[in-house]
Amino acid sequence: MTSFEIIIWTVLPYVAITIFIVGHIWRYRKDKFGWTSRSSQLQEKKILAWGSNLFHYGALAAIGGHVIGILIPQSWTQAVGISESLYHNFSAYAGAIAGLVTFVGLVILLYRRISNSRIGPTTTSVDLVVYSLLTILIILGLSMTIGVNLLGPTYNYRPTVGVWFRDIFLLNPHPSLMANAPELYQLHAFLAWFLFALWPFSRLVHVWSVPVWYIGRPYILYRSRYKTPPLGEPSLVESYPNTSNPKID
Repeated sequence: MTSFEIIIWTVLPYVAITIFIVGHIWRYRKDKFGWTSRSSQLQEKKILAWGSNLFHYGALAAIGGHVIGILIPQSWTQAVGISESLYHNFSAYAGAIAGLVTFVGLVILLYRRISNSRIGPTTTSVDLVVYSLLTILIILGLSMTIGVNLLGPTYNYRPTVGVWFRDIFLLNPHPSLMANAPELYQLHAFLAWFLFALWPFSRLVHVWSVPVWYIGRPYILYRSRYKTPPLGEPSLVESYPNTSNPKID
């Protein structure tokens, strides 16, 4: 183990995690009005619908694959009867489909942003870095999934990359596990930490604003189309309690 490998596989993850957490807190406290995806839907809708749906659904599937493959130990899946060969085949094919869908969606979104003169100027320097990182990470992911695990010699990353990643959050890092992994996996993990560190300062923060609290809500708040009367005066509905559509003189 070299000092450089220790810095990359031990120090860098903790620095990225710290920036990720502190950066989100700072962004929420100082830039609530900027906590948005800065949607350009008003400029163009049709291409956006295709690209956004493909990218988001593909990304959700890819994230789910990462959760199962990295956060869930191999011993747990084997304990419920999922053999390593079954897991490998499923993850390779499912991961390839998810990665391709995500990549196609991202290409559509990038084409839309580049080709539309009204959308291009809204792209910031942070957007360019995020798009670049996402593109490289997706290509690397496809290279590992298709090039290594489908068409190549295969590589079981769960006892190495998976253990290394989980041990970081257990405050018991083992950088040697990642240092001995194939270079594709190393580069993928290395760049992913930079994306996490940049996350709080980009439009990616909008993923935390999904209105999941509306699910199951027994009521919906809405604005009345009638002007609210001054305090103490009856409303139009109160003035005509027996009519569903009060007449306005």
